[in-house]
Amino acid sequence: MTQDELLALPVSVSLETANRALSLGRTTGYELARRGEYPVRLLRLGNAYRVARADLLRYLGVDADRRGSGVPERRS
Repeated sequence: MTQDELLALPVSVSLETANRALSLGRTTGYELARRGEYPVRLLRLGNAYRVARADLLRYLGVDADRRGSGVPERRS
């Protein structure tokens, strides 16, 4: 998933989307979630898992305030 795709995600995403962002397969992602070892905080809503975009971006080191090419901004 590209940085622009990550920044365009809604406030919370499904476990499948988080798995894609983290390069985890479906089975591995669900197994980690079941064991309480998922790399980011999970939200449990009924039978579904959700992941907060902010937690996902923080884990991946993506600055949500810096959109664009990823080139550092020049300061004068």
